[in-house]
Amino acid sequence: MSELVQRAQWGKLDGMNWAGLTRLSTEEAEGEPLAADNQPEAVRFLTGKDIKSTAEQEKDTRAFVEGRGGRYVHTYTEPDTSAWKRKRIRLPDGRAVYRVVRPVFEAALEDLKAGRTPDGEPLDGLIVYDIDRLTRDTRHLEDAIEVVEHYHRPIIDITGTLDLLTDNGRAMARVIVAMANKQSADTARRVKRKHKAMQQQGIPAGGGRPFGWQEDRRTIDPGEAKILREAARRLIDGSPWYTIIADWNRAGIRTANGKKWNVQVLKKIMTNPRICGYRSRTVYEFDPETKTESAHTVIVHDDEGNPVLGQHQPVLSVEQWRAMCAIIEASPKRGSGHNARTYLLTGTLRCGKDDCGAKLRAGKAGPSQKKPEGFYFYSCHNSASGQGCGGIRIPGPEADELVRKLLIAKHQEEAARRQAVTATAVWPDEENLARVREDIDDLKQARRDRLISAERYYRDLSEYEAEEKRLSRERNAWQRKALVSSGKPVDIAAEWARPDITLAEKRAYVERAFTAIVVLPVGRGSRVPLRERLVPLYAEEE
Repeated sequence: MSELVQRAQWGKLDGMNWAGLTRLSTEEAEGEPLAADNQPEAVRFLTGKDIKSTAEQEKDTRAFVEGRGGRYVHTYTEPDTSAWKRKRIRLPDGRAVYRVVRPVFEAALEDLKAGRTPDGEPLDGLIVYDIDRLTRDTRHLEDAIEVVEHYHRPIIDITGTLDLLTDNGRAMARVIVAMANKQSADTARRVKRKHKAMQQQGIPAGGGRPFGWQEDRRTIDPGEAKILREAARRLIDGSPWYTIIADWNRAGIRTANGKKWNVQVLKKIMTNPRICGYRSRTVYEFDPETKTESAHTVIVHDDEGNPVLGQHQPVLSVEQWRAMCAIIEASPKRGSGHNARTYLLTGTLRCGKDDCGAKLRAGKAGPSQKKPEGFYFYSCHNSASGQGCGGIRIPGPEADELVRKLLIAKHQEEAARRQAVTATAVWPDEENLARVREDIDDLKQARRDRLISAERYYRDLSEYEAEEKRLSRERNAWQRKALVSSGKPVDIAAEWARPDITLAEKRAYVERAFTAIVVLPVGRGSRVPLRERLVPLYAEEE
């Protein structure tokens, strides 16, 4: 046994340098709600182990060390941690695993191995209030034992529940932590059951205020709800996501957290089932091939498989929400995000010469060309660059104006088409979707009754779920088309004439409308109007 460990075992800490580890671990259990949680449905609670605050833990551990002649040199304070809340991490060997993540704890152990605090003070040992403050996770306990056994640095507590300094003490610590870990698992099970009961009753989840609702998470905020409805109308009618984001940020509209908007945040809000009145929950899915975890929101269903209505007011209709989902589910389209390019048609114009097809670049005219200030050309990259043939060049301002007219004409044609379409009242395959869902319910009941094997159950279930997903996508797309047909398309001419419209917004409209615009070559000395050289390739209708 090393001298430091032996002296710690005898309680003779004089001349030794100690750091304290303080932690307030909040577990979700039956008891009084935390003061910080002012939501009526809050379910985070203080356990009896957490009566002492981190400041009190530091005071007690400091007094313990100094009362025995030691020197207290540093405090490691951890944020809220819980033994049953695990996160997915990637190990050095590439494996993805779930662990209780405690970077402060791990840093304290590394410092203890090195014998130095973050401030450079010499460090001989680590002290905690009791064993629960050190860990309830068996992996972390073994890490702590390794420091004591192999690096000869003592880890002690002041209540006498932790003894890592002897073989018998370490064996008992493993038993105590295993029991504490089981208690945390029991807590997790109770909380999961409570959350499910809350979901089934449509009670809103805890957390921050959702945009569109007031602090009670139930009552609509009239101003924000109006903004969301207008955004839904514009998206359904064909506006790109970025134009809405740009308008909101320009007008000083902020998210519920007071931040600027981006496309990802808006998409998350518009496709959350909450927006149409359903109770939603977050589902995490792990892809074993990509080793990545994704999160998305889904509707909560009752025991009969029916959507659960939340205890909050809806902002959109179910049909509008399905249309939002269809827009997201469609393959990514050009013009849906921010684009920092400084010319309207870069990335859209392509060289029409045989065996080329390169994107045209934009460049200002040189002084020798005697063009007005700021004049520019679109041209194919020089053949020496390996990115083009160098055989196409057209005047930029004229090309921009011609494309503006093409875009307006396309939207006017779309408006006329919508006026001629009468949408069907009901999606024709609604009955098929209902039948598939009934088949899924029957299959689950058959498995509960042990009428079919597990192998057959999972095989058939995957087929039924794939069919349900396909039909749901088709219904959402149909719903969007129905709403598009009954709505008023974007007035591109009016949008383009807005004094505050940005180049990025104009580019978004162009890229949504055209897959590409091919510029045909002309023979040497030929004079062909530019409008006859532009061949637009329109984006396909969804």
